[in-house]
Amino acid sequence: TSSFTDPAVSMELLRAVLQPSINEEIRGVFNKYMKFFQKAAINVRDNVGEEVDPEQLIQETCRSCLEQAKLLFSDGKKVVPRLPQEQAVPKRARQMDEEMNRRGSPVPKKRKGRPPGQSLSSDRGASGVAAWKLKVSEPVRRDGPKWDPSRLTETTTFVLGSRANKALGMGGTRGRLYIKHPHLFKYAADPQDKHWLAEQQHMRATGGKMAYLLIEEDIRDLAATDDYRDSVDLRLEELKPFVLPAWMTEKIQKHMETLRSGGDAPPPEDPPE
Repeated sequence: TSSFTDPAVSMELLRAVLQPSINEEIRGVFNKYMKFFQKAAINVRDNVGEEVDPEQLIQETCRSCLEQAKLLFSDGKKVVPRLPQEQAVPKRARQMDEEMNRRGSPVPKKRKGRPPGQSLSSDRGASGVAAWKLKVSEPVRRDGPKWDPSRLTETTTFVLGSRANKALGMGGTRGRLYIKHPHLFKYAADPQDKHWLAEQQHMRATGGKMAYLLIEEDIRDLAATDDYRDSVDLRLEELKPFVLPAWMTEKIQKHMETLRSGGDAPPPEDPPE
């Protein structure tokens, strides 16, 4: 039994009431730094290989940040996270936690300006802690008509990944498109491919930077979904699609077949962009 005059119980009840508002402000802090985590996770995946899950890396990093933040309130001793069964949380406080999470916090939310560095796209869920309902254990599915190599023909049009990012309003963070849509087919151009792309003036001679090719139809299908169709940042004129020579299309067909069969993409020969 606990008395409401118990200082620990009183403070825990107050904490339960304020927790939804605190969570919302913590979410805003993570949104501010999310672009750095995203860039780093994409670089790791490009350097190590497709088996790396960028979303899982981001979640683990955010959890680590929260663990380290506990040191701000330590008494000088090492902070050791306690297991749930070791935490003596009053039943009343747990009930209030559940109730407040269902109804939202009764504490009035102060309207604040946008945190520095946070882009408009985060409001739509393109980035931010709330947007990653990432099924970490769910493998990337590579089946269905969009993963059928026979769909690639001599008339299929492709776009650069960097242009697709801009067209869908994600130009501020390279690779965000691949994090948000891991099931999207993409092909990493090799040096021979990049030489042809540069010769045809589809891209600049970037030297050691990665260049991804995506299928124009896939990007336009994405643009027609609820996530993008009404976005003020949608810029489909940025796509600048082009047709590839037969030898290059054949390579991409083989790459798609390898991935669809469960194989891994070859490691990039150049540093990521």
